[in-house]
Amino acid sequence: MTREFADDPTGFVDLSGSTALVTGAGSGIGLACARRLATAGCLVHVLDHDEHAATAAAGEVDGRAQVLNLADESGIARLPAEVDILVNNAGLQHVAPIHEFPTDVFTRIQRVMVTAPFLLMRHCLPHMYRRGWGRVINISSVHGVRASADKSAYVAAKHALEGLSKVAALEGGPHGVTSNCVDPGYVRTPLLEGQLAAQARSNDIPEHEVAERVFLRHSAIKRLIEPEEVAAVVGWLCGPGSDYLTGAAIPIDGAWTAR
Repeated sequence: MTREFADDPTGFVDLSGSTALVTGAGSGIGLACARRLATAGCLVHVLDHDEHAATAAAGEVDGRAQVLNLADESGIARLPAEVDILVNNAGLQHVAPIHEFPTDVFTRIQRVMVTAPFLLMRHCLPHMYRRGWGRVINISSVHGVRASADKSAYVAAKHALEGLSKVAALEGGPHGVTSNCVDPGYVRTPLLEGQLAAQARSNDIPEHEVAERVFLRHSAIKRLIEPEEVAAVVGWLCGPGSDYLTGAAIPIDGAWTAR
């Protein structure tokens, strides 16, 4: 199955006739990805645990809302399986040192950010294999290859997602299916905003200094990443120019990992 670039100076890919499933698509990176894929012609299943957010986003992109808490593994079997592009984006964060980290929160983060992507791949890959084309795109993080204190669950989950993505690449290659991770640094999202107070307490600094002193400390480009910049890479990964790129982790981190 081949894909052609549309006659569009922005370089959008023509994905007409394709179906995408984007998790955590009610806001932030997920919503930006849903918009990007819909603009390229995809029918987008917008999945979020927040019914209002899922419905609003689906209405905006002329897609279909899927309401599910991904910590509930039993619900995944009820999702559409005829999906050509799977974007595993949903995530959550909790900031605390290991000796104070709640066990139930650690477990929930692994369920949402590792087990759910595995189950979604298991659910959707047979359709991709039958069609001879597919894209698994995992929104990982710079924390998939680097660690930060007080983020044991998140770092563990992102490292696991990177490994899972590589296995999917090895298995999917013969079937025309690629699997890659997109590894942004700190993105301007509600998830990031929710960390401000915890990071201020952890580092004993005022909240208004967190972005500069914590989030952007390792980045050569001293600004937050916009969700649309992550979505642009996701869109490119669905195009013909990316057919041979699989099993990779693509950094969007302002040279953080170049150090």
